[in-house]
Amino acid sequence: MVVCPTELAAASVTSSAASAAKMDPKAVKSDLVLILDYGTSSLETITSHNPKVVILSGGPHSVHTVDSPTFPSGFVDWAQKGGIFVLGVCYGLQLIVQRLGGQVDVGQKQEYGRMEIEVEKNLGVFGNKKVGDKQVVWMSHGDEAVKLPYGFEVVARSQQGAVAAVQNSEMRFFGLQYHPEVTHSPEGMDTLRYFLFDVCGVSPGWNMENVLDEEIKAINDTVGPEEHVICALSGGVDSTVAATIVHKAIGDRLHCIFVDNGLLRYKERERVTETFESDLHLSVTCVDASNEFLSKLKGVVDPEMKRKIIGKEFISIFDAFAHNLEQKLGKKPAYLVQGTLYPDVIESCPPPGSGRTHSRTIKSHHNVGGLPKDMKLKLIEPLKLLFKDEVRQLGRILNVPDAFLKRHPFPGPGLAVRVLGDVTEGNALDILRQVDEIFIQSIKDAGLYDLIWQAFAVFLPVRSVGVQGDQRTHSHVVALRAVTSQDGMTADWYYFEHKFLDDVARKICNSVRGVNRVVQDITSKPPSTIEWE
Repeated sequence: MVVCPTELAAASVTSSAASAAKMDPKAVKSDLVLILDYGTSSLETITSHNPKVVILSGGPHSVHTVDSPTFPSGFVDWAQKGGIFVLGVCYGLQLIVQRLGGQVDVGQKQEYGRMEIEVEKNLGVFGNKKVGDKQVVWMSHGDEAVKLPYGFEVVARSQQGAVAAVQNSEMRFFGLQYHPEVTHSPEGMDTLRYFLFDVCGVSPGWNMENVLDEEIKAINDTVGPEEHVICALSGGVDSTVAATIVHKAIGDRLHCIFVDNGLLRYKERERVTETFESDLHLSVTCVDASNEFLSKLKGVVDPEMKRKIIGKEFISIFDAFAHNLEQKLGKKPAYLVQGTLYPDVIESCPPPGSGRTHSRTIKSHHNVGGLPKDMKLKLIEPLKLLFKDEVRQLGRILNVPDAFLKRHPFPGPGLAVRVLGDVTEGNALDILRQVDEIFIQSIKDAGLYDLIWQAFAVFLPVRSVGVQGDQRTHSHVVALRAVTSQDGMTADWYYFEHKFLDDVARKICNSVRGVNRVVQDITSKPPSTIEWE
């Protein structure tokens, strides 16, 4: 089946009208570019936005699957009569081919990750290219178009001969089999800009300042003038920017809490709280709940169960914090702020009440899929339609220190998803903290930190034979993971020099008792995820 890791989001095209899909459609009128999430939108809903362009996004589906998502009945006729431009991306291309009379089969060779394509005709999305031009793109598909509908022609093919781009200029229908929106399609942003601005004639009319103004207005419209809000700060970029936005909207009625769940990185609590107080001037209450978390995780090895347990325990602590605030303020906070991003929404279970029926769960997050149904606090998620790079842009507008914005992502469940197996067994957490600190500090010392999107160590549930101090050892194996990305939806492993890896491995084995073997994860996303669990 097809495995497409991302839905093309308007946010991917910085400062373009494609991002206007998040705005009031009346404000952008016919320059609006609408990203279609198939089964959740009726034709009436689509037409009400009066889009100039519709993008059929990718998704983890196959057109051969029963009840696979599709555009609504009448969509093609409406697009034709209205002169609407339609671009299908990955699954979207296959959907166009299959629905318009072509043929999509299971590919003889599946294509995941980097793949070179060659332009066969300088038409459509490649109207600014020459025949024979080649470029590297990011593929993620198992099915392929083997017969095109009447009027369509192949514009580009992959090095394996698979259809990579198609078009029907008369219909204004176009398709790309790869993901142009991700970092690992280096020319992808240029292709999207050319398609939107030159082919479709869209005019830019949107920027990140618009997002900030909209979110502040939405928060003020949601939170009453006398109501108070809790924010769960993790020390990461997402929750910090979310807190800063809400603080800008409602001021001191925001109450931040930082929970030490026993699953933090080396000296994370001390480092984070200092930054909150000295640089961000946010009032933060620190709660040490490590015993509560670790006792409930004892013996648990299933990663999804870990996430559920952690999510439930977080909410329990937030409820208790809200109760204490009620005693102090005379009014109980009704809202909880979380730094949920769009990739979290895509890769998690559909949020309650969202109406989504076609989201495929890749993982659940404690701030999305792991929330208990009986949670008493209502959620405020000001970043849930944004990607990581956009969150960093917002942070700069809000004057969050750049050094803080450049911090590598850290998962909500913490080291629980980086210790494979029982996190309470032996001294796995202590070993992982030490290894991770050596790895990250070495990256910083080498001047590589800002070149890497995310780097971390993983504790593996295996032991290996080694020789240390002229003695036979039977110690732990740890893995090092470093990736490049833009939004986390796709990623490729970072190419360290051999000397760097040699130095890091020596430091770890010589400094961390209980480790005698270091390996490196060199898998891209897809087929893997960035985190291990």
